[in-house]
Amino acid sequence: MAERTRRPDRRQEPLSRERIVSAAAELLDAVGAGGLTFRALAERLETGPGAIYWHVTGKTELLDAATDAVITAAVSSVSGDDTDATPQEAIRALALGVFDAIDTHPWVGTHLARAPGQSPMLRIFEVVGRQVQALHVPEAAQFTAASTLLSYIVGVAGQNAANTRAVQPGAGRTEFLDGVATAWAELDPEEYVFARTVAGQLRTHDDRAEFLAGIDLILAGITAGR
Repeated sequence: MAERTRRPDRRQEPLSRERIVSAAAELLDAVGAGGLTFRALAERLETGPGAIYWHVTGKTELLDAATDAVITAAVSSVSGDDTDATPQEAIRALALGVFDAIDTHPWVGTHLARAPGQSPMLRIFEVVGRQVQALHVPEAAQFTAASTLLSYIVGVAGQNAANTRAVQPGAGRTEFLDGVATAWAELDPEEYVFARTVAGQLRTHDDRAEFLAGIDLILAGITAGR
């Protein structure tokens, strides 16, 4: 009688909140917030939806946790012990870190806009606020300065991610911007004087460079107001 072959035991990582959140972020990257369901997540984790509910109560909590994980990583990567960095340099580094994180995970920008008082937004606000204090901005103006920087960072990063998603499948960013520039150039010359004037710049501008230029403009105003 032939010896029965025994299938090796399959060793699987124990289900945990951290593993669930990580898998949720991967699913969000692949299909967006609309495709995040507990059934799809359970299939990815090779478990049942009930096991997931043991760790998170619903989709909103899952989105909050996934967004917080992405933002925490972005903030941590630029808020180390670089004592030689000026406050301006620290703010620029933080801004780029958040910009790149939202560009990689577009759903983060959308969720931040819908939950402005949650911990992911507060993490950014805290780091920005400390650097505003380091710039010796008067206490009465610190909230306004930090809020302005926060709104610009999250708002522009989110809009850039939305623009990226607007690119048609198979088309590149250059083709997309060329189409927008062409459309602007054909606008009514009396109603859209400025838009027609800058239309050509759309074809050649760099999103990250423009983003940082805006940060520098705000910082110049903050430091001048001291």
